[in-house]
Amino acid sequence: MATGLAILNSTSRAGTGTSRAAGYRLVWLAGLALAGSTSASAHDFTITPVTIVLTGDGGFQAEIGLDADALALGLPLEADSEEVARGMGELGEGQFERAVQRARDAVRDDIRIAFDSVPADFEARFPHHGTPAAAEADPPTVLGALARLTGRVPGGSRELTIRLPAKYKTVSLQIHSPSLETPSNVLLDPGQASPPFPLADTGLEVPRQGVFSSYLKLGFTHIVPKGLDHILFVLGLFLLSKRWRPLLYQVTAFTVAHSVTLALSMQGVVSLPERFVETLIALSISWVAIENIATSELKPWRLALVFCFGLLHGLGFAGVLSELGMPDGQFLTALLSFNLGVELGQVSVVLMAFAVLGRFRNLEGYRRYVIFPCSAAIAATGLWWAVTRALG
Repeated sequence: MATGLAILNSTSRAGTGTSRAAGYRLVWLAGLALAGSTSASAHDFTITPVTIVLTGDGGFQAEIGLDADALALGLPLEADSEEVARGMGELGEGQFERAVQRARDAVRDDIRIAFDSVPADFEARFPHHGTPAAAEADPPTVLGALARLTGRVPGGSRELTIRLPAKYKTVSLQIHSPSLETPSNVLLDPGQASPPFPLADTGLEVPRQGVFSSYLKLGFTHIVPKGLDHILFVLGLFLLSKRWRPLLYQVTAFTVAHSVTLALSMQGVVSLPERFVETLIALSISWVAIENIATSELKPWRLALVFCFGLLHGLGFAGVLSELGMPDGQFLTALLSFNLGVELGQVSVVLMAFAVLGRFRNLEGYRRYVIFPCSAAIAATGLWWAVTRALG
């Protein structure tokens, strides 16, 4: 044990080499993040909204948020929407019709709506095609960002299930039925099948997911693993502070700030253009990282800046909640649980960073071989995002 303590506290060449290796490893990971960053002009389908309405005449209708243009061209849903729309516009008449049919076939192949475990037949169309909802969308689209499925409920059916493949990300499922006073709401993981929804009085409980657990999970996953920009911001805060107290001050300021704007934005009090907000969030990541290089200690203005940056990030979080929607009569519960999930995600990032770097933080070469290169990689990533988002 004494030997281990001596190694950890050593300022020898071996200790410096160890911190250098840790720094290079994190720079490499940050480089992968930069290389894998996607264009901000893609439609954001972090949440896939799915609404199923059971009509009183034995039919059903389902509406699903998706990038129909990408399906038509056989591209991933997260592909650059401007490029995809441009490609759709360049198709000849025959090619366009075949592309539309490809999109319909993709929807029928991907989405499984079953009654009593038997897949149902349905027609798929894209109602936004040729309407302002598609033509005036930002980013633009040709077929639109909605698929409408219509079919019949087999006579005597007792339950309904639906499943989307993992490429559709988290599914926010809402089912309306004449037999229900309020709709059934369930949040599904990517690729997860829904629980059975009873169509008759079978004694089965109508599936409803608790608002607290649903929004807590959504807030956590928005940070880990989906929120790479927020992860890099928190890592930037972590890198400057060798001691817990300065880090606690920064994280607290960030938390208070984004909680304020998240609440105000969801109430409609504060609203800014999404592209503007996302660009400033990217710049905030770069600023924190550059300041890590310029100074070795927490300055008074750092807390004020982190607070201001937290206000921006809160507006970004609000975008996710706005897409999902808030449950009637449970606004405060959903807001608080989502915010708590975000905090748990941030704490997880800090703990993971400490697990990787905690033993190196007091070594002589830590600032040179870890803080400098990692902050430089984070700053470069933030600047790249800022440019792509601004040009969106």
